[in-house]
Amino acid sequence: MKKLLTFVFALTIYTVSFSQEKVTKIPTVDVKTIDGKTFSTANISNDGKPIIISFWATWCKPCVKELTTIAEVYEDWQKETGVKLIAVSIDDSRTSGTVKPTINGKNWNYEVLLDVNSDFKRAMNVNAVPHTFLINGKGEIVWQHTSFTDGGEIELLKLIKKVAAGEEIKE
Repeated sequence: MKKLLTFVFALTIYTVSFSQEKVTKIPTVDVKTIDGKTFSTANISNDGKPIIISFWATWCKPCVKELTTIAEVYEDWQKETGVKLIAVSIDDSRTSGTVKPTINGKNWNYEVLLDVNSDFKRAMNVNAVPHTFLINGKGEIVWQHTSFTDGGEIELLKLIKKVAAGEEIKE
């Protein structure tokens, strides 16, 4: 009995650690554009420059605050580093109709993707929003963070500058 319990415990630990494995590349999943066209995440690119992928929802106040805060400085970030931000809405079929009005109302100048079925969210191991990823020019996920606090955009910009300069980020 003791051996069986030890085996079950070891199997549980292995399963939990395996299921929490970190995603290092952007997985290939079909999502929708804001205009309803199918888009494969395999096509996410930025000519070797950094990419921010921000998972958000219209009902998530910290998400909206983060994207609004970044919107105020996004044009400067683009000029300085060439970064591209892709906002991935996880709103489901009931609330996805509010995504476009939210984007227009906030005057966000981001590429927006709709992950209505949460396929991309699951593939990226996103459990809560906001969840922000920083991708280097090789398409590798080099940093990720959940939640948003005032000033978080300053830390993100520091990391973007490092990635744009080809420096390695140690998480």
